[in-house]
Amino acid sequence: MDIFSLIMVAGGLAFFLYGMNIMSTGLERMAGGKLEKLLKSMTDNVFKSLLLGAGITIAIQSSSATTVMLVGLVNSGIMTIDQSVGIIMGSNVGTTLTAWLLSLVGLESSNMFLKLLKPENFSLIFALIGILLIMTSKKQKKKSIGSILIGFAILMYGMKLMSDAVAPLADMPEFAQVLTAFSNPLICVLIGALVTGIIHS
Repeated sequence: MDIFSLIMVAGGLAFFLYGMNIMSTGLERMAGGKLEKLLKSMTDNVFKSLLLGAGITIAIQSSSATTVMLVGLVNSGIMTIDQSVGIIMGSNVGTTLTAWLLSLVGLESSNMFLKLLKPENFSLIFALIGILLIMTSKKQKKKSIGSILIGFAILMYGMKLMSDAVAPLADMPEFAQVLTAFSNPLICVLIGALVTGIIHS
């Protein structure tokens, strides 16, 4: 890792936080009783939350994107942390199921339609739709939807920048030695959470 990688991580983090801010603001503007009631009914028990998290992750093929959307919903006050925990656990199940289903049916990840389902690809379409809604719509609700879409796209771009910047660490033996140097399980959990938080994977 060189100075440019560190700049990429910092820039990616800036995009990520800015995208989160835009998305949360858009969600706050759109937040109505109906949305909160719908989410409450869909997450009123752990089993429903797990299914919802798995379903969303299978649909968009990214547990990171699911988690990011949940952070936006919690940040804007539409959901509580308790509601989101089950969905996050379900998103990890969804990631595993997606890989298993793809291998089972022999689908290749190079397939154009499968590529379009990946957040880093469809977020660009979201950005285009979002900017068109903001520039052409006169209704505040549509402008808020546009803000949410643009916020999501910027956020995903920030995540990709950070992931690309730290990807070379996987091939560094020194980095692997640092990660395996600790025997205390609690420290290992904290390091795992920190690394995953940085690289979103």
